[in-house]
Amino acid sequence: MTDPNATPPYDPASGQPTPPQQGQPTPPPGYQAPPPGYQAPPPGYQQPGYQQPGYQQQPGYQPTAGAAPLTQAEDKQWAMWSHIGGVLFVLPPLIIWLVFKDRGPLTNQEGKESLNFQITMAIIWVAYSIINVILGFIPIVGFIIGTLLWLALLAVQIAFPIIGGVKVNNGGTYRYPFNFRFIK
Repeated sequence: MTDPNATPPYDPASGQPTPPQQGQPTPPPGYQAPPPGYQAPPPGYQQPGYQQPGYQQQPGYQPTAGAAPLTQAEDKQWAMWSHIGGVLFVLPPLIIWLVFKDRGPLTNQEGKESLNFQITMAIIWVAYSIINVILGFIPIVGFIIGTLLWLALLAVQIAFPIIGGVKVNNGGTYRYPFNFRFIK
C-alpha cells in the first residue's frame, strides 16, 4: 500500500512534478515540488517562531536566563536578614540562603553561618528536652533548673542572631561563638 502523504517524484531539471505513474497517488492541488538539493528537516525539528496549536504566550512576557546578581547593598541586606531571621528559628535563614546563595557572596557566607547556628540550636533544644524530662523527676529543683535552662536557651536563640544581623549591617561578618559547621 502506498502512503497518501508521500512526496510525489519530481523532475530535478525542471523542478516540476512528474506525471503520476500507474498506481501512484496524484499530488494535491497547489503542490509545489521542493527545490533541487532540498533536504527534509530531521524528526522533531521545530521551526523558529512556531507556536504549538492552542498555546498562547502571555503579552509582555520575556523569559529570563537566570536571576541577576545582588548589588553590594542588597547582598549586605539579605546577609543581615539571614541572621535576624534566625530569631524565628531555622526556616527564614534556610529560605534566604537557598534563594540568594548564588547571587551574593556575603549572603552565601552569612546565610550558611546563620543556618549552621540554627541547626546547632535545634540539636541543643532536643538535648534540652531530654534533660528536662529527666529533671521532671526531681520535684522542685528540677523545675527551677529546667526553667532556667529554657530561659538561657531562649536568650541565646534571640540575642546571637540579632548581634549577627547588626554586625553584618555595619559592614562586617559574624561568627557565632559556638557553632557546628554542617554546611560548608
